[in-house]
Amino acid sequence: MAAEHKTSSDHAKTNADNVKSAADKARTTMEPFATAGAKAFRESMEKSMAAMSEINAHSKKNLDAVVASATAAAKGAETVGARAVAYSKKSMEEQIAAAKTLAGAKSFQEVFELQTAYAKKAFEGYVAEAGVIAETVAASMKESFSPLNERVTALVERAQTTR
Repeated sequence: MAAEHKTSSDHAKTNADNVKSAADKARTTMEPFATAGAKAFRESMEKSMAAMSEINAHSKKNLDAVVASATAAAKGAETVGARAVAYSKKSMEEQIAAAKTLAGAKSFQEVFELQTAYAKKAFEGYVAEAGVIAETVAASMKESFSPLNERVTALVERAQTTR
């Protein structure tokens, strides 16, 4: 019986050695996969974080461009409004002066000439002021869209470089 017991013990030891050997082989085989997987995960996370950082930077630049555009538009509107108020005040003063001049006219012919001269001057002044306001609006629009155009250009360039 002692011989049988020794044989069972030998079998147990052999089985244990086989399990240990299989575990060592599995560990040796799996360690490079685990290391490679961890490295790939780490690199993927680093790339993702870099991409998020870049997206945040672009978003901030886009927001800054929108703020700059709105500021330029508000400044342009303020300039146009100030010109319109100044023109209205000047026009009203010229109308009052023309009315006083017409009131002092001695004949119908003089009234007609004064009225014609005033109408011509008022129309020319209106056309000139409308031209100035149109130029101001065009400059304001150009200034307002400039920051947005820069961001669109940057986006297009970025898209072309990633192809």
